[in-house]
Amino acid sequence: MDSLELPKRIFTFGEEPFPIKSIAYHTDDSKLFSAVRDALHDDEYEELKESRLRVFLKFKEMDFGWASRLVHYMLCFQLNIKKKYELWSLVGADPVRFSLIEFEQLIGLNCEYIEHLENPRCEVTNEMASFWERIGVSVDAGRSPEQIIRALKRFQEWSRDDHMRLGYLAIFSGFIEGRKYSSATRASLARLVMDLEKFENYP
Repeated sequence: MDSLELPKRIFTFGEEPFPIKSIAYHTDDSKLFSAVRDALHDDEYEELKESRLRVFLKFKEMDFGWASRLVHYMLCFQLNIKKKYELWSLVGADPVRFSLIEFEQLIGLNCEYIEHLENPRCEVTNEMASFWERIGVSVDAGRSPEQIIRALKRFQEWSRDDHMRLGYLAIFSGFIEGRKYSSATRASLARLVMDLEKFENYP
């Protein structure tokens, strides 16, 4: 059987870039995870573990880290293809696909198309402004893991909904966006926690 004619590789064999930092460099914040676990009531934490974001808590509890060598291999041995949401890599002489289909099956998050993906439309309400004020930041600013940890230490008198919102924000800033301890997340996406169902189902 004749071998398939494959697209060229993105990087020449032997000239692949060397990784400077692990992909998970800023997504292993033990302070943030501990603060969330200690602050939430048991039933609130269990609800968070049953949400669509449970995969991030599960990875953390299992002390699971990214298989950085495998990910680096996949990126360095990529084929130059035109499909936007697919990654094809060579494993030996065989091409292997990793697309949004496999990603969705692996982590259970919604990967469907949505308009205004990077800048979702979210109306600023009085309730939202009040929530951001209690955290201690402007409604137009994102929240950093550092600010979320401070808020988690003083939120016991808040409502259950606000407890859950802060828990979701912690997962978003510390695991999904993986920002540095003092770097803020994108405000437009962080605002979605005012509607937890909408936030869970956002790609």
